Amino acid sequence: MGAIPGTRDNGGRVLGEFATAESMLAGVDALVRDGYRQLETFAPFDIPELDERLGMNRSRIGWLVVVGGLVGMVLAYGIQWWANVHDYPLNSGGRPAHALPTFLLGTFEGTVLCAALAAFFGLMVLLRLPKLWAPIDEVDGFGRASVDRFWIAAGSLGVDDDGPRAAEIMLSAGALRTSRSTVR
Repeated sequence: MGAIPGTRDNGGRVLGEFATAESMLAGVDALVRDGYRQLETFAPFDIPELDERLGMNRSRIGWLVVVGGLVGMVLAYGIQWWANVHDYPLNSGGRPAHALPTFLLGTFEGTVLCAALAAFFGLMVLLRLPKLWAPIDEVDGFGRASVDRFWIAAGSLGVDDDGPRAAEIMLSAGALRTSRSTVR
């Protein structure tokens, strides 16, 4: 997050607190219309309309889970094949050493296990968790973002006095209050 070339970066964000999801959506629309692109929202529940308005892409976690599941499937099947066919083959009653139906349950379990592990650890990496504290947590009243308030953090446009402008836009859109943060 750098400044526009040729301007001085003021190094902070303007935070706006909203009482309802609708007023926060109006604030996001007003900020986007005015040219703000570095927006971050905080809400106590998912608001699907925000993804399109903020220009967010779909998450890559789904593909990560598919790859983890395929790796688990290959590993589980390969371990069973190695143990039963190559390493220690048993001829029990004339049955073949490599019988597909006997490998299905173990393969399914390995697929589910590796897909779940890929989802868990992939989500931790993509979201950079665990994040036990961030400087934005020090903003007065920000803890209510997980209970009943909605927040917008508008990044700098790179001009010297865009903070008051962003605060004015948020207040006109229905913000209860705004505050300045040095958090990027």
